[in-house]
Amino acid sequence: MDMESIRELQAYGYAFASVFFALIFYGYIYHLYTSKKKGGKDYEKYAKMALDDSLESSPIEKVEPTKKDKEEQ
Repeated sequence: MDMESIRELQAYGYAFASVFFALIFYGYIYHLYTSKKKGGKDYEKYAKMALDDSLESSPIEKVEPTKKDKEEQ
């Protein structure tokens, strides 16, 4: 293989990887917002946790004890 064909393969690989990762990124964003609309986890609250990190902060979500936890008490 000569140098021009290697550079051409690198260019195609770079273009393919760029498109692939852009699709993955936009798919992930779509997943986050659709799960929020469906009543799933709100990941923006978890992102806020990194900014508001102190012992006096309120919990992000309440955790209800399970039946097993209630029976052990």
